[in-house]
Formats: sequence, structure tokens, C-alpha cells
Amino acid sequence: MAVPKRKTSKARRDTRRNNVWKLATPGLVKCPKCGELKLPHQVCKACGSYNGREVLKVSE
Repeated sequence: MAVPKRKTSKARRDTRRNNVWKLATPGLVKCPKCGELKLPHQVCKACGSYNGREVLKVSE
């Protein structure tokens, strides 16, 4: 059975793994009511609407 000759250092190990943990940017969609960019399946912070109806009262 193959055995490593030397111990892999933490720096070398972490350098190899550093691209695994990058998070993808969330996809933004336009609000159908006001056109503001928002996260999908979330209440629009600009107008307070969700699924075509007003959910939050937004003071302007």
C-alpha cells in the first residue's frame, strides 16, 4: 500500500482546498410591481409586495 513520505503541511493542504468553499452570488430578479432588484421568493424591500399583493407597509 502506498504511504506518503512526508506530512502534508497545513498551508499546502489549505491552498489545495481554498477554491472549494467559495459561495456563489445569489441570483437577483426584478420585482414585478416596482422593478427593483430583489432576492427570489422574498418580500420586496422597496414596495413591500410578495406574490402580487402587499405584505408589508413601507414608509417613504
